[in-house]
Amino acid sequence: MPAVRNVLVIGGGAAGTAVAILLADGGVTVDLVDAQPDVAAAGSGITLQGNALRVLRELGVWEQAAAEGYAFDMLGMRAPDPAGTLIAEFTGVRTGGEDLPVTLGMYRPTLARILVDRASSAGVTIRFGVRPTTLDGTTVTFSDGTAGTYDLVIGADGLRSWTRRQLGIDVEPQPVGMGIWRAFTRRPASVTRTDLVYGGPAYIAGYCPTGADTLYAYLVEDVRDRSGLSPEEALATMRELSGAYHGPWDEIRENLTDPARVNYTAFESHVIDGPWNRGGVVLIGDAAHSCPPTLAQGAAQALEDASVLAELLLRDHTLTDGLWQEFTARRLDRARTVVEASLQLTRWLLARERGDVPGLMARVADLVATPA
Repeated sequence: MPAVRNVLVIGGGAAGTAVAILLADGGVTVDLVDAQPDVAAAGSGITLQGNALRVLRELGVWEQAAAEGYAFDMLGMRAPDPAGTLIAEFTGVRTGGEDLPVTLGMYRPTLARILVDRASSAGVTIRFGVRPTTLDGTTVTFSDGTAGTYDLVIGADGLRSWTRRQLGIDVEPQPVGMGIWRAFTRRPASVTRTDLVYGGPAYIAGYCPTGADTLYAYLVEDVRDRSGLSPEEALATMRELSGAYHGPWDEIRENLTDPARVNYTAFESHVIDGPWNRGGVVLIGDAAHSCPPTLAQGAAQALEDASVLAELLLRDHTLTDGLWQEFTARRLDRARTVVEASLQLTRWLLARERGDVPGLMARVADLVATPA
């Protein structure tokens, strides 16, 4: 028998759906709620490294994700000059194993839909547009007037985690000092991998192919309040900022025409230093840790949380201190190392220092190549 028989998952993102799938496949009764009416309704692109793909394979959705996304094994670096000169190419580490690509780019809502559909087919009871309103031990009331008592409550409810606050954990994401423009658009034939430009008017100018004819492009700048811009003004601002970058950027910029496909987000970061559970309630994913996307490990670390937690819950017969100690030992230092490396890169960029970016990327890749 698993350590739990019935579980509530709060949050339908990558971490929440992944742990729900694995537990349901193991015979656990799982309820999942999310305050959003549809978690697959919005978003741009996502870059998934091999260690994330390893978990997607464990979830039984790798083949579908691969068919919907765009796989590649190389990373390029270009100069911020009028030609967009290619200055270096790197063969990435297959952190998911030799039988998986280095990287998969995807349209984020497509990944969300794949995971939600898989959770539903596994028998997870999913309720969108429903949020928890009170948490008393593992008894939860919901905004639709229902209530339930569970063996375990998993808070996978993101950066602004309601569950984290209900537990009295006062750690909150802190601003890093950077903001990112993202746009989802058509992929020029010349774009077959991620290329990064460090320098120029933006700290980073990059892009990632996400499908046969799509990509997402991004520009990282000093954080500022962009909330007053209309969608059309946001599009114009991103196009203007991208004007300093060339090579494939010249084609990408011509395709930046849809204001609805542009968004702006501030970088934030946090790590809960210590056990992520309080009794029968545990936090995973962005509720427990977050980092700027400079190393493209946010979703991968969330998926690893889900995989390790489900493994322990299905392996052991009871919820014990030993289970939680093992979960902490396997996840805290690894997640914290990734967060710190992501922040180190932002510090170099903010200070305009020439840090060893390839070396930093290689060290993180070596770390996550070993299964969590």
